[in-house]
Amino acid sequence: MKKIPYTTVRPIRSLNLLSQEEIIKLSSPSAELHQLFRECALAILNTDSHEDDAEEIQQLYADFDIRLKSQPRGVMLEIFNAPAQSFVDGTLIRGIQEHLSSVLRDIVYTDFKILAEETNSSAKITDKVFRILRNANMVRPNVSPNLVVCWGGHSIPREEYDYAKHVGYEFGLRGLDIITGCGIGAMKGPMKGAAVGHAKQQITHGRYIGISEPGIIASESPNAIVNELVIMPDIEKRLEAFVRLGHVIVVFPGGVGTVEEIFYLLSILLHPENKYGIPLIFAGPESCRDYFNTLDAFLKQCLGEEISNLYEIVIGEPETVGYKVKQAMTEVHENRRETEEAYYYNWQLHIDPMLQQPFIPTHENMAALDLDPSLPKHLLASQIRSAFSGIVAGNVKSFGIKEVAKHGPYLLKGDPDIMQAIDNLLHIFVKQQRMKLGQGEGVYQPCYKLVG
Repeated sequence: MKKIPYTTVRPIRSLNLLSQEEIIKLSSPSAELHQLFRECALAILNTDSHEDDAEEIQQLYADFDIRLKSQPRGVMLEIFNAPAQSFVDGTLIRGIQEHLSSVLRDIVYTDFKILAEETNSSAKITDKVFRILRNANMVRPNVSPNLVVCWGGHSIPREEYDYAKHVGYEFGLRGLDIITGCGIGAMKGPMKGAAVGHAKQQITHGRYIGISEPGIIASESPNAIVNELVIMPDIEKRLEAFVRLGHVIVVFPGGVGTVEEIFYLLSILLHPENKYGIPLIFAGPESCRDYFNTLDAFLKQCLGEEISNLYEIVIGEPETVGYKVKQAMTEVHENRRETEEAYYYNWQLHIDPMLQQPFIPTHENMAALDLDPSLPKHLLASQIRSAFSGIVAGNVKSFGIKEVAKHGPYLLKGDPDIMQAIDNLLHIFVKQQRMKLGQGEGVYQPCYKLVG
């Protein structure tokens, strides 16, 4: 494991100008904001590493640090004991420098502008998400809808990665841009394929947007294709950013994090106030037919047979996926034009406040989830989404891992049929090694226990 003992780098663009208060909060070792910046910066500098255990990464680079040094012409980043793979001949890779600047930009703006506001109504939260994205130059007016959100696992077999890359290639040929969670696997594949498709069409301004948040960036460091990175303050605002920015959503095979995203979206699409939804396609190679059959049956068992009306499953045929997404994009464009809605931000979509408030996966909160089929479908989907969010935390996030280590597995209680369906799905994910990468001896230790 090679490290760069010391180097300095100047933030790109306007981030070289910070106030003294901002510099102090970001540089003081005892400050919470400094620790947040340090962890995100380490994740950025750890790009291309095969290690995805946040705790393990922190231990390997316990001596890593990053500080801001004030200078007459702005600030300089001082970096200590950084992962060597982010440097070429001692010089930081330009893309990594861009990502570091994005992290600094978003942490400063979020802490000093967004989190300082105490108002947390649903409309205000949506406005905050918009302002963070606008500050990061993610929202572009007068551009026709062309953003495809791609969700899926970061730990997937080669065949699934190649399929996602081929689908991304079909998107690129059709001039579509990509949004993902910015990691590897099913997040990197579509971007890499789209980059080739864009090159063939001589599109030089392709957008490969990565949306992350501090709790998960360590296990899903931005891949090298991402050319626009934004760090949202929590998972709920990250998820809202996906559905507000994206025009069509494609889901590749994944684990519990992917299921969490699916239930988040279905909760929105099921809400009675949403007249227009978001086109949703599940796609995977022939080897994933059983995966999607299982997922389809699980969704129907939890939310009813009619839930399948909200999505389409395409097995194989990457060109068909590209064609269907392009057709759906055209329909979104026509609908937005007819209703005079913005192309750049999905303002008209109603998101229940329950989906906007951060879900903290404590044992008390996990045990209090109401997994009752008598609930309105959009509320039940929201509760199931929270359950999977907690399992994601127990798998890969520092807070969740520490909670489980201290108090034992989370207890999930609910309707016996729903609990059985969750148990069956999770067992399949464990068997397919979709739960977590880097499990030591290969034995998965559950962070949950189902009761019911």
